[in-house]
Amino acid sequence: MSASQAEMEAVVQHALEAAARAGASQADVLLVEGDDREVRVRGDEIEFVKQAQERGLGIRALVDGKEGRRTSIVSTSDLAPDAVARMAEEAVALARATAADPSAGLPEGGFATDLPDLELFDPADRNVSLDARIEDAKRAEAAARDFDPRIDNSEGSQASSGHARVVYGNSQGFLGSYESASHGLFSEPLAREGDSMQRDYWMTSARRLADLEDAAAVGRKAAERAIRRLGGKRVETCEVPVIFDGMTAPSLIGQVASCVSGYSVYRESTFLGEKLGESIAASAVTIIDDGRLPTGLGSKPFDGEGQPTRRNVLVENGVLETWLLDTYSGRKLDLPSTGSAARGTGSAPRVGTTNLWLEPGEKTLDELIAELDRGLVVTELIGMGFNPTTGDYSRGAAGLWVENGEVVHPVEEITIAGNLGDMLQSIDRIGSELVWRGRTASPPIRISAMTVAGE
Repeated sequence: MSASQAEMEAVVQHALEAAARAGASQADVLLVEGDDREVRVRGDEIEFVKQAQERGLGIRALVDGKEGRRTSIVSTSDLAPDAVARMAEEAVALARATAADPSAGLPEGGFATDLPDLELFDPADRNVSLDARIEDAKRAEAAARDFDPRIDNSEGSQASSGHARVVYGNSQGFLGSYESASHGLFSEPLAREGDSMQRDYWMTSARRLADLEDAAAVGRKAAERAIRRLGGKRVETCEVPVIFDGMTAPSLIGQVASCVSGYSVYRESTFLGEKLGESIAASAVTIIDDGRLPTGLGSKPFDGEGQPTRRNVLVENGVLETWLLDTYSGRKLDLPSTGSAARGTGSAPRVGTTNLWLEPGEKTLDELIAELDRGLVVTELIGMGFNPTTGDYSRGAAGLWVENGEVVHPVEEITIAGNLGDMLQSIDRIGSELVWRGRTASPPIRISAMTVAGE
């Protein structure tokens, strides 16, 4: 049974008081309660249905030592007062057994004082039924299978809805809460022609059900993408312009964000570590992380340490403008937090992005393809071949081969390679379509030259 907002806040206060009584010099407490519904349909069958209510309480206790603060984190799903008090005492005891760290500790101030309504949920969606989400999945699945006779199977179509309430408080006097929701729909059909069998997918996600793409359109788009991959073949190894479409380009932006994390910087594990204030990308490249974007899938009024979220411009007109920092990594670099702490109930704060995107250009993906004499459009990336320390980039890929401005055949079993630093400087076209399917979004990007390894 879900607790009221006041009851959740009382649990957090109780945990903070118990930690203080046990000897914690500082403490913070995160309480998350979630209600998740998920269904998957494959063909005419409902493969699984999930409805789960979960809650978790995380207590971080800090104890002063001669050379810094000692820290521990414990978590529990038992919110009974005696259990919470016991967990707080255990957290303090565990903290005393850890090594002191001079950079550990809560923020010294600057906590969020305004908690704006970021339109993170629609009250009308609160009691969305499983039957309604099953019907959405069925519509997507049926539309995919009806799209073309070559769609003869699928990995299924999946719909999900989740609501969460978050309460965070700390011994510095901050107590805040917010409520959010997320909804998604995903379809993954299989296409077959002769000996060729391919799969692809399409998805939509939003804070409000009404903002999702139509279920049938999701299924048709997924089927269209699977069909166009039939007959894929390798190409000869060459160096050509490469376009990352709107499904694959966000991964590049995410890798830039990981390289400007304060943890990567102070650990000297990023090739951008000495580049603050310097040009690291083409002048058309501006990358933003904004935790207060209305309806944003990564929006929240405060971060995992109670600091106000904000708009951080990571790269502006190609120049690296800031690191992303929580309190700990900021202290390591003698810089203030950028409101970028993310954490779960069982983990310490770490740097995380909120709503991260590359500013769009003016031309559509079709126009970028029409401008291409010869090159590759990447529609799927495979593997994790990226070294943040050197920037070296090498990943398996599939996509579409372009000659004289037209797609001539699908491509598979290839590898694309380069160096992220060189790739960022070589972005010579940015598309106009910016579609949010998660917390990171990017329009299509064209890189003037990359190595495509095939035959």
